[in-house]
Amino acid sequence: MKKITISFFILFLSFLSVKACDICGCGVGSYYLGILPEFNKRFIGLRYQHKSLRTHLGPFGENTPLTAQETYQSAEIWGGWNIGNKFRVLAFIPYNFNQRSSQTGTGTKNGLGDVALMGYYKLFDHKSTVADRLLVQSLWIGAGIKLPSGKYEPSERLAVQESPNNFQLGTASTDFTLNAAYDVRYNDLGLNANVNYKINTANKYAYRYGNKLSANVLAYYKFRLGEGITVAPNTGVLYETATKDVEDKKYNVAVSGGYSLSLVAGFEMSIKRMSFGANYQNVRAQDLAGGRAYAGNRIMVHTSIAF
Repeated sequence: MKKITISFFILFLSFLSVKACDICGCGVGSYYLGILPEFNKRFIGLRYQHKSLRTHLGPFGENTPLTAQETYQSAEIWGGWNIGNKFRVLAFIPYNFNQRSSQTGTGTKNGLGDVALMGYYKLFDHKSTVADRLLVQSLWIGAGIKLPSGKYEPSERLAVQESPNNFQLGTASTDFTLNAAYDVRYNDLGLNANVNYKINTANKYAYRYGNKLSANVLAYYKFRLGEGITVAPNTGVLYETATKDVEDKKYNVAVSGGYSLSLVAGFEMSIKRMSFGANYQNVRAQDLAGGRAYAGNRIMVHTSIAF
């Protein structure tokens, strides 16, 4: 058991050194999970995410007359289903609200985003007693697929050559993910880690977004306020990185790729079968699109019901 746990963390740390993503956390293709709501069989719910991005910056990251402020919001139906004791499926159906403002005017794009499915297999689930306190560990690994259900406009890329190709509802490509989720809890104090590696393919317009890595670690503590009521404040870090986009199968897109590191603080609350949660992601370090883009802080809230 110790060997499995150590192996997971070695794998986790090795992932952090990989250089792979589209503009991190904004636009198309963000799959932040965090701490899932507790459920035995199934759950369904809604998530809302708000992100911002400044684009078309100068060569030293300064504002220019062409600089644009982009806002990405999504309202997402999400759900999970445990199949027996070993398998789990997660599904995400986003509806996106994109807005871009600059000196030349304001533009919006609203519509269905790219639907994603993820399957997990429980590698181990272990319970033991240490110093008269319960120690619980679980490790899930799996893979997923992202479908090209969101609208992609190739003219957007041609119109903004010096800006990342993020102002889209979808990528028009079928992409794949590799996932791992680890949780360890000592009585009511826990640590949760998620790794998601997204492998992108070229769309029919010969544009391929860079592969993307997302990894987050959150520490939490469960306060039990009454029968069926728990509140779990949490804090941690979120790291995202990506390779550059590729067009026409051979040309790297200069204004793409990069990394961001965020501090995360939030809470999870459950009242019997209902769950609520929120977190704030404060971007502390970043280098996006060769310095031509700058990501703002992000907010996510969610609610769900287990059944």
